[in-house]
Amino acid sequence: MRTQLYINGQWIDGIGKLPVYDPSDGSVIAEVSIAGDQQCNAAIEAADKAAKEWAKSAPRFRSEILRKAFELMTAENEAIATIISRENGKAMPDARGEATYAAEFFRWFAEEAVRTPGDFRKSPSGDKRILVTHEPIGLSILITPWNFPAAMATRKIGPAVAAGCTMILKPAGETPLTAMYIVDLMERAGLPKGVLNLILPEKSGPAISKMLHDPRVKNLSFTGSTEVGRVLIKEAADRIIRCSMELGGNAQVVIHDDADLAVTIPQLSLAKMRNGGAACTSANRIFVQRGIAKEFIAQMSKTMSSFVMGRGTDSTTTLGAYVSMKERNKIADLVDQAVAAGAKVEVGGVKPEGEGAFYPATVLVVQKDNPILLHEIFGPVAPIVIFDTDEEGIELANDTEFGLISYVFSSDLTRALRTAEAMESGMVAINKGIISDPAAPFGGVKQSGLGREGGFDGIHEFLQTKYIGVEI
Repeated sequence: MRTQLYINGQWIDGIGKLPVYDPSDGSVIAEVSIAGDQQCNAAIEAADKAAKEWAKSAPRFRSEILRKAFELMTAENEAIATIISRENGKAMPDARGEATYAAEFFRWFAEEAVRTPGDFRKSPSGDKRILVTHEPIGLSILITPWNFPAAMATRKIGPAVAAGCTMILKPAGETPLTAMYIVDLMERAGLPKGVLNLILPEKSGPAISKMLHDPRVKNLSFTGSTEVGRVLIKEAADRIIRCSMELGGNAQVVIHDDADLAVTIPQLSLAKMRNGGAACTSANRIFVQRGIAKEFIAQMSKTMSSFVMGRGTDSTTTLGAYVSMKERNKIADLVDQAVAAGAKVEVGGVKPEGEGAFYPATVLVVQKDNPILLHEIFGPVAPIVIFDTDEEGIELANDTEFGLISYVFSSDLTRALRTAEAMESGMVAINKGIISDPAAPFGGVKQSGLGREGGFDGIHEFLQTKYIGVEI
């Protein structure tokens, strides 16, 4: 298990140590190195020094490295999943799923590395040829969150490697061990020194601010809260650093009265309970049409009550701990406020006593003005609002400043598509609980972010377009 910083192809100590906890019991798993100004500067120097040669490297060379990384991740799935579960708290089925999903970004971008398109055509006036090509944007800062420590790292590293950019990865302090494992894996896959560096600053805010004001840094890819994203965009604006921002969500679910509950309940459970609800795509505000509301609430409550809380690595656990007591208590506080505002608790809703950052799967029936609907819960809580007309359901669903993903359930495809087209979000799932895919563009509108990750769009976040006019 790697616990040091990785700079210029070397694992080095920093200025001190940071404990990494198992949130199921509060025990210390490991102590990892933290970086001071000297290590942060060294990471920039290493990435900048490697940038020119790496940008000129053959796409096939970069592709083969990513393919090897995919093969290593696939072979080592259980080891990666165990680290994820221990430091993040999630149940092993979720952790294994994340490790598999994370590896797929390496496979997808291994294929994309050799397929970056350009354009060559005659100008309308006929006086020249228009040649459009794409170049690596350059040194990129990658900042990842704690909820998907493997997938959020590979979703950024993969396209950066494919595009020919050098990188500095800053993982979340709660879950650095997974990122360190992946960096070690990239080294074993043959990534040249200096291309990928990992730091864990003692004080993240000032360190990242200083990096964003360094003229050698050209690009920022961030996944995290909208609040932090706003700050980073302001910091990046001083030097016009290009930003790719995958920010918060408050996902809406519209369940029409013709929805097949045999499909809806299991798919919605996936949308709600993936990673214990700690996902920006988590079904957060559930609007169900009155005609099926009673039966839906009964079935959803039964399904949610079947989740078994426990240590993530235990074989019987289907709902693990949250990454910290602080995050668990945020969930509990939101539920308590919702109940105080009139929410009816169908299942769960009580913070467990004893050690471990646990919270039970919870179903609430709330009015449309309940304050919990304003927050990204990031936990296993399903607030349900009953609506009458299709128009009302759509209006309620879009009443948010966020727009990452929406979910629509209906047996009538025309009705479902009509609702999907009305949703103000970057992604819409119809009769499915999970649509995230390395081959699809992931991202939102409104205050859920800028740019896209994955798909054909993902590599372009690390490329810049160049137009060359040629007289022939």
